[in-house]
Amino acid sequence: MIDRRILAHFDYILFIFLIPLIGFSLFLMNELDSVLFAKQVKYIVLSCVLMFFVFFVPFRQIHGFIVIIYSVCIVLLILVHFIGTQKLGAQRWVDIPFTSFSIQPSEIMKIALMLFLASYITVNPPPKNGYGTREFCVISSFILLPFVIILKEPDLGTAMVILLTGFGTLFFIGVNKKIWITLGLVVVILAPVAYVIDPLKDYQKKRIVDFISDKSPYQVNQSLIAIGSSGLFGNSKEKATQSQLKFLPYANTDFIFAYFVERFGLVGAFGLLAFFFALVVHILSLGFAYAQDYFLRVVAGYIAILLFLYVGINVCMTIGLAPVVGIPLPLMSYGGTSFFTFMTLFTILESVLAFRFVFEYNTTSKSGPLAQLVRALGS
Repeated sequence: MIDRRILAHFDYILFIFLIPLIGFSLFLMNELDSVLFAKQVKYIVLSCVLMFFVFFVPFRQIHGFIVIIYSVCIVLLILVHFIGTQKLGAQRWVDIPFTSFSIQPSEIMKIALMLFLASYITVNPPPKNGYGTREFCVISSFILLPFVIILKEPDLGTAMVILLTGFGTLFFIGVNKKIWITLGLVVVILAPVAYVIDPLKDYQKKRIVDFISDKSPYQVNQSLIAIGSSGLFGNSKEKATQSQLKFLPYANTDFIFAYFVERFGLVGAFGLLAFFFALVVHILSLGFAYAQDYFLRVVAGYIAILLFLYVGINVCMTIGLAPVVGIPLPLMSYGGTSFFTFMTLFTILESVLAFRFVFEYNTTSKSGPLAQLVRALGS
């Protein structure tokens, strides 16, 4: 028998948002490529199985295990530089021995970092005026470590997402405003130094140069043609020539937004963006509704910021307002890695919500591996 309190705390609204997005993804995928459609269905089924097991993990009680998960992800990120598999000019994957599968540690890191921040902040909540300099530096190190390693792969897009999501979550939780002002001044001062040092790869420079010049990449030009030809209500499948005749590259992955607009027009584009915005606001509202539950606040804030960044970057990339960095549209672009990542994040959020009744809040554990780590770092 399922405890009624689980059903009472379960967030059904979240599923009302997720189901239409997955449905539209499958609809568009089926129109573009029936083979990829079948594969995406398999990813969805596997995700549902994974969600069932993830939902019942007592995340609030496994602080020590979360430290281990974070540490293992850091080790995997380091291993990428030595035994990683190179694809499309970047070394981001690690092959699983004796299988044909590979994993992308940077994607797992997004989940691990969220859980680690949630555990640390729960054990060491911010004071009334927000975190001070020492705690801010300690928590920042947890974010900067994977950022630097991922940046070296090189994977600038994922590294920036990790950085912005981590510090965005800190902003949501509470840091003394003097620290943000100081940090902003430091960034402004060091920006010219970064330009002189020139840490970017050649292809990354080319993306930026193409972005600020009139020379848009081929895929962006085709994307703009697809969007511009859609009209107010879009075209039928037969008239969506940019995608159906393969003029638009990556129509089922990074540029699926362009195909969506080609099919459903300006009205559909604004409707989809409004839908994503409402989803972000809903998830953020959960963090505000349970302000004293820091584990839930971190999870909700982290997912909302990550979702906002993915949608914003993908759409801006599609319409030529941002460099092409390979960020998919959440739950809609084809691919298992991104889909698994977001479904796992949403399942963790549902688990933390559904099992709120089991735990006492506003208490700091005085034992356990994470609490010992907090005291060691603070001493």
